[in-house]
Amino acid sequence: MIKRIILFSLSVVLLNACTQNGRNSLSNLKCEYRTDPMGIDVPATRLSWEIESSSRGVLQQAYQIIASSSEEKLGKDEGDLWNTGKVSSDKSIEVKYAGTPLTSGATCYWKVKVWTSDGKETTWSKPAKWSAGLLQKSDWQAKWIGLDSAFAWEKAKPTDTFTSLSARYLRKDFSVAKKIKKATAYISGLGLYELYINGEKIGDDVLAPGPAEYNKRVFYNTFDVTSQLKEGANTAGVILGNGRYFTMRGNGPGLSQNTNYGYPKLISQINITYEDGTEDKVISDNSWKLTGEGPIVANSEYDGEDYDARKELTGWNKPGYDAGKWIPAQLVTQTSQLVTQPNNGIKVMDTVKAMHITEIKPGVFIYDMGQNFVGWVHLKVKGTKGNKVTMRFAERLKDDSTLYIANLRSAKVTDNYILKGDGEENWEPRFTYHGFRYVEVTGYPGKPSLADIEGRVVYDDMETSGKFESSNAVLNQIYNNAYWGIRGNYRGMPTDCPQRDERMGWLGDRAAGARGESFIFNNHSMYAKWLQDIEDAQSPEGSIPDVAPTYWKIYSDNMTWPAAYLTVANLLYEQYGDDQPIRQHYASMQKWMNYMKGKYMKDDILTKDTYGDWCVPPESPELIHSKDSTRRTAGDFLGTAFYYHMLTLMERFATIVGDNTADYKAQEERIRTAFNNKFLHDGYYANNTPTANIFSLAYKLAPDNVKDSVFQHIVRKTLGSYNGHISTGLVGAEWLMRTLSDNGRGDIAYQLATNTTYPSWGYMAEHGATTIWELWNGNTADPSMNSGNHVMLLGDLVVWYYEYLGAIKPDAPAYKKIIMKPLVVGNLTKVNAAYHSPYGWINSDWKVDGKTFTWKIGIPVNTQAEVYIPAASDKQVKEGNQAINGDDGVKFLRNEGGFAVYTVGSGEYVFSSQQ
Repeated sequence: MIKRIILFSLSVVLLNACTQNGRNSLSNLKCEYRTDPMGIDVPATRLSWEIESSSRGVLQQAYQIIASSSEEKLGKDEGDLWNTGKVSSDKSIEVKYAGTPLTSGATCYWKVKVWTSDGKETTWSKPAKWSAGLLQKSDWQAKWIGLDSAFAWEKAKPTDTFTSLSARYLRKDFSVAKKIKKATAYISGLGLYELYINGEKIGDDVLAPGPAEYNKRVFYNTFDVTSQLKEGANTAGVILGNGRYFTMRGNGPGLSQNTNYGYPKLISQINITYEDGTEDKVISDNSWKLTGEGPIVANSEYDGEDYDARKELTGWNKPGYDAGKWIPAQLVTQTSQLVTQPNNGIKVMDTVKAMHITEIKPGVFIYDMGQNFVGWVHLKVKGTKGNKVTMRFAERLKDDSTLYIANLRSAKVTDNYILKGDGEENWEPRFTYHGFRYVEVTGYPGKPSLADIEGRVVYDDMETSGKFESSNAVLNQIYNNAYWGIRGNYRGMPTDCPQRDERMGWLGDRAAGARGESFIFNNHSMYAKWLQDIEDAQSPEGSIPDVAPTYWKIYSDNMTWPAAYLTVANLLYEQYGDDQPIRQHYASMQKWMNYMKGKYMKDDILTKDTYGDWCVPPESPELIHSKDSTRRTAGDFLGTAFYYHMLTLMERFATIVGDNTADYKAQEERIRTAFNNKFLHDGYYANNTPTANIFSLAYKLAPDNVKDSVFQHIVRKTLGSYNGHISTGLVGAEWLMRTLSDNGRGDIAYQLATNTTYPSWGYMAEHGATTIWELWNGNTADPSMNSGNHVMLLGDLVVWYYEYLGAIKPDAPAYKKIIMKPLVVGNLTKVNAAYHSPYGWINSDWKVDGKTFTWKIGIPVNTQAEVYIPAASDKQVKEGNQAINGDDGVKFLRNEGGFAVYTVGSGEYVFSSQQ
């Protein structure tokens, strides 16, 4: 049975109590959507803040920003970089810096105060800051270094199916002669790096830097290392791992799509400013020393990491180490653009304790972590020098309690640790990660305990921005599974899966799913970065790949998969108010649209789409690849429907960037006519699949006079042919729940969401899933395509959780205006949802008790909401125990379709109505 869980405590104070005398206050200052970022290379950086108030209906009327070159000057209100004065504006997000341009490496300290509609002026906010990166190519005096060849013991030939490189260790001794005022490190190591100064690891990022289209762009990171340097002797040390730069597979049969960019390499520069004003630089060049004979003897994201503690280079990253046997680093070539990483790095974000341990046969132990997650484990062990502990990872067990690894394809997912025999040893890998619930441990000296393995949950450093809990245990468990699956597939890019020999940024998986994810995690910066990956991967002709970055180079020329390019840009605008990605990539999007039109459009029908509605139940390889199945939605239908929808987005984008919209409008009209002439039959579309009919409605292609008939075909198929169960694959699922609910059948959507029999999300949970499967029948399917942690089948389910059940929906970009219309359906008696919008927390907590509906809501300062309260009329609605008379921020608008509709300003409210 499904476990009833409490995922989050929703005792969230959404509008914090302000300063003692009732003044409003400011919090959560951000630059480029991040907190105190370093190395920013955007000249007109965008600033934002949140306002908190104990009053209702508060709007910002003006702001003042002071920006200074030092904390001391900021404290004295000396805006030597920028002082806006009092600016009459309600903008509290996307406020562009217009002060003195920062020079490379400079830090800007800033603060803000605002004037509000309740006649108050806030005190100054707490200070925030950002620093500039190396803004000019000439600022880089460091050189790329490494070793552009393999060591004798490594497997690096193109014919080696399983390639294997040891980690490269690099070091540089240098001297600091004077007292340091400031020291900043700028570094990129490909594929992955760790930086040390005087033995101390710098920063808490792992698997850095973020992935990129390496032949176009490489990211560097910035660190303040002032406190790590000292007068006298110092040492910089770097470990380089392979990551996605050096290929994890050779070019054997079936492996030619893997991309190899070269051998690991490093660029590093430490800029030092002394207290007397003089400057110095420590740069990577051929004076650095390198070795491959350290303890990390192999590392691969697919296959794991091998660590021989007997080979540890004690003190290698500290002064005084004898590196006489190391070789000089070579100057190597890297011509890609070197830019600052625009999103936060990957970190260890959580820990998981092992729940059970079983010895399935002598010396073979299976740890059950109780949750499928992504990362690695920390190992504690004590034993004899030379003992090898082997750990293998899997998502499931076979009936005989051994690991189920058939679905991992060629991934070895094995970490090996060889003991040095020096008391208790603690180890965890650096340059690999796994998707797993179970760990098989062999070679452990003696019998391990539960405490000897601890899980590290690893994903992008981003805040959890949403919370959801309901009275239905199935809904809660599915949400929990989605939460773990989504964060497990953030790896500097949105991956399809974290466990097998794939782990790629498939575009189709995120065409709709990214929006739902944005309710749970603040994924803005990661997705904005991914759009640049997509443009970097675009072919000169205009083709957009299926995977970005193109670690597999697959250009199938679909509409459904590359549609994510536009839909993600649109979500960044709607959820976060950020139109910069639209402006930045508009020309590239136009190029793609024109390419597809020129190559595949005939008589206003886009004739090409390869994948179709992937994974329609009941799944089978025959259906997936079939072109004539009655359950498969034809490629020309999907291609044309998606092209039309992309045109409507391009029309919207054209308005934002100031381009002419007339051509888009004309194309839309022609394609809509051709679409209906070809695909509309007797009140249904194409071969009458639910997916075909869903998109005809969702994309507003169906004429008004057939909409009801088309929808009834969806209902009949769902309740008839599919017996009230999921009837689509990942493409149809993008609009399934919203289309049902928008057309008055939220009850069917609720049934689909709470089913526990196949096919359904609840079926996964009922059969032990703690994430989302790749296939509806993931417990019985062929292992060749059967990931236990895939988010593509979520479709618009998470959007439906928040916008419909939770009643939190944007009516203007970034939730400046909010629509709150709860779907009270089925046996659901309670929903408690919260979302941290750019303006602050939005809270929606409703319950039904008999005939009484009670709803607690919280609206952020500087926004307003249109609230739909279930009631036959406004006469049945109260706030607290009082009738609503239009005072105190609540204004009645109308009675509409079983709802009393009000506008409310910011603040906290408790409404009730009688049914």
